[in-house]
Amino acid sequence: MKRSELEHIIRAAGTIAGDRQIVIIGSQAILGQFPEAPLALLASMEADVYPKSKPELADVVDGSIGEGSLFHERFGYYAQGVGPKTATLPKGWQRRLVSVLNANTNGIEGLCLEVHDLAISKYVAGREKDLMFTRELARCMLVSKAKLLARLAATSVNSALKKLVAGRIERDFPPPQA
Repeated sequence: MKRSELEHIIRAAGTIAGDRQIVIIGSQAILGQFPEAPLALLASMEADVYPKSKPELADVVDGSIGEGSLFHERFGYYAQGVGPKTATLPKGWQRRLVSVLNANTNGIEGLCLEVHDLAISKYVAGREKDLMFTRELARCMLVSKAKLLARLAATSVNSALKKLVAGRIERDFPPPQA
């Protein structure tokens, strides 16, 4: 997905839901902070979104511009309607949202997860595609190990999962070769 495609989804989702702000929590939230993100991070053709003040309308957005919709068939990308609790995120993530608001969003603001918050959600989810995404974030130096560990400390997960996620972060930042 390209930034212009995400902007199209923001515009369409906001219009459908009648909401001026759309939250983007999936991998394509990377386009908020990094509009020219490396191609390896842009493989997904879906944006996980929900209307900020009307999250109950996420299903309506999904039905209108989701997978298999006419929108998807016409443009080749789509919105996945999700809920505010879909991703496990660090405390304070709402204050760090990255705004996408320009002529292409037609006055509707996209609120994208900040890259470290996005990474924590992926580390916690732990699916192979998520871990490939976090490895690429680290390889491209778009995240810092110290900030990830601090965000992990501010994430409400049980101690076993916290330890597992810390190991995943460590694995993505191997010590320099001598």
